[in-house]
Amino acid sequence: MVILGIDPGSITTGYAFLKKVGNEIQVLEYGTFHANPAKDLEDRLVHIVSELELRLDHYHPDALAMEGVFFSKNVKSALVLGHIRGAILVACRRRGMTYEEYPPRVVKQAVTGDGAASKEQVANMIFARLGIAAVELPLDATDALAIAWTHANPAPLAQALVKRRSTTKKKKATVQQWKDLIEKMGGTIQ
Repeated sequence: MVILGIDPGSITTGYAFLKKVGNEIQVLEYGTFHANPAKDLEDRLVHIVSELELRLDHYHPDALAMEGVFFSKNVKSALVLGHIRGAILVACRRRGMTYEEYPPRVVKQAVTGDGAASKEQVANMIFARLGIAAVELPLDATDALAIAWTHANPAPLAQALVKRRSTTKKKKATVQQWKDLIEKMGGTIQ
């Protein structure tokens, strides 16, 4: 099984491809896609997805594991991140990949044993777990490695979370919640 781990970002997106055979995990490739911050969002999306698609077609992963959504006070940032996540998800789903997401706390717990670990602690531990030399990388890349590793080695908490996510009904936003969101973004409702 080949797993793609993604730490999405509107400027820097971390990615990691891991191959799991039995209990052995092989690191295929990891790094970041860096989009020009001076470009419009749609151009950054095209860049990130184009880079990702080249690797998807090379490695043919079976599963996508992505960092879960966090709630931000900045609605615009959350929406931009949603666009990035959606574009990545569509590119992967078109290739028949399965999808799971893991909250940052679950990934930290799975990799380090501490759900409140720092990004640096996660980076150091994921290098040790995967048996690769510690190199100076953007933390987005090491986060992607950790997300893919978590998918390959699901801890009981992560398994319970995935099972719960697939069996619970999702709440639908009310019309008033949508109106409030639109107004917060500076839009008007007629």
